[in-house]
Amino acid sequence: MAHEQNVEGVQYYQQGNLNAALDTFQKSIETDPQDADSYYNLGAAHHQLAKMRQNPADLQQAETYYQQCLAINPNHRDCRRGLAVLYVDEGRAADSFRMLQEWSDRAPQLADPKVELARLSEEFGDKTTAKTRLEEAVAISPTDPRALAALGKLREDSGDLDQAGANYARALQTNPNQPQVAARLSAIQQSRGGAAPWYTQTNGTRLVNNPTGPTYR
Repeated sequence: MAHEQNVEGVQYYQQGNLNAALDTFQKSIETDPQDADSYYNLGAAHHQLAKMRQNPADLQQAETYYQQCLAINPNHRDCRRGLAVLYVDEGRAADSFRMLQEWSDRAPQLADPKVELARLSEEFGDKTTAKTRLEEAVAISPTDPRALAALGKLREDSGDLDQAGANYARALQTNPNQPQVAARLSAIQQSRGGAAPWYTQTNGTRLVNNPTGPTYR
């Protein structure tokens, strides 16, 4: 029941009916007080209201629900991201970095904290640290499509098209449903004048190969 209520609430949220979304997410919490997604969704709805109404009370509510979500599931990726964005919205960038770093320290086996730290570092213009965090994420999870795609974009921006293409290709191997990544890989291929070394042709079917060199340095 809580899952169904969350689905319904997300539909209201996507339609822009935030009041109905809030009511539905609240009902899902009443149905299952230990459902982390319900707290995250409620926090996200209040966060959106805060942006629309410029009301600090909504930000406080959003933070409260984000924290309740993380108390149940400390590794809830979307909630970590939402809370990081909220801190930045409040001018608390240091708290955002600290929260994500603490998550990374507590869960060194996970790639997600590294990816979120990279995202935040890049937003603040520190592409060197972002690249390092993404390399760490790929070392932990070599097929993580988010880490590979993000690392590919950084390398493409720096002009390292061979490595960028390799990262994009591996990201698409794991998750082919990434049209933006596919478009970037296609653009790199075109800039190289045709087929890239990450592909071979087998019986008329183009297959992604593992690159001959390392995918991260």
